[in-house]
Amino acid sequence: MEWRGRRQSSNVEDRRGAGGRSPFGRGGMRIPVGRGGVRRAGGGLGIGGVILILIVSWALGINPLMLLSGEDIGSGGGGYEQQQTSAPPNDEMTAFVRTVLAETEDTWNGIFQASGENYQEPTLVLFSGQVNSACGFASSASGPFYCPSDRKVYLDTAFFDDLQRQFDASGDFAQAYVVAHEVGHHVQNLLGILPRFNEARQRMSEVEANRMSVRVELQADCFAGVWGKFTDQKGILEQGDLQEALNAAQQIGDDTLQRRSQGYVVPESFNHGTSEQRMTWFRRGFESGDINSCDTFSADI
Repeated sequence: MEWRGRRQSSNVEDRRGAGGRSPFGRGGMRIPVGRGGVRRAGGGLGIGGVILILIVSWALGINPLMLLSGEDIGSGGGGYEQQQTSAPPNDEMTAFVRTVLAETEDTWNGIFQASGENYQEPTLVLFSGQVNSACGFASSASGPFYCPSDRKVYLDTAFFDDLQRQFDASGDFAQAYVVAHEVGHHVQNLLGILPRFNEARQRMSEVEANRMSVRVELQADCFAGVWGKFTDQKGILEQGDLQEALNAAQQIGDDTLQRRSQGYVVPESFNHGTSEQRMTWFRRGFESGDINSCDTFSADI
């Protein structure tokens, strides 16, 4: 991925050093990409046919966000305090994250503008060890996450080390996929998908929540693939980059993670999707470059 020398986003907060070490230590397995503090946020936008996705999902009466709520990442939603931030240091990893975020901004600004809407860019928070968000407290063990209440993506870049060492998913485009997936949740938030499902979650059983959570996560994968398509059209991607992202999607599928950690799978507990599903939906977005191809709610997944 030829990212060096490109525009870097200014929508980055660097809180590294402010959060301290994680109480879970550095050795534990992190929660898969996409899990995190999704609780509730403001209203949504309508873009093309995507908003029609909601019609089917509302009819189902199922909310995917029980496991994506702030309850998953910390001790609750209270206690959020505004933290002092400073400009990110000029290190390569920070430059990489800022560049990838800028590329997502270019892609989604263009898509929203084409539909007569304004894309509200998210902020990406870099932290180390632990962090407070508007969705509550989170440790690095939570993995990267998106909080709709403050419209911020939270990332401990040490996760990229885990992606390589624990998940056997190396490469800069694999890392870019992680960022693009979380930004995909922000797009869902702007479209009104996350807040509506979050409101409905009280009517759901845990099994129902898991099933619809899979659809939410797969759509974020598809949105990440859409971003990948636009990035490829710029000539940024190199040979093998697509395979890096697909391998990352494969390694963090629920079935693969469960086999690795416990030797067997429990399908009813899946909340992100199988390896095959995650690869399929990322590839679908990448091949089409069209968010209307990301209808995971009415599709037979």
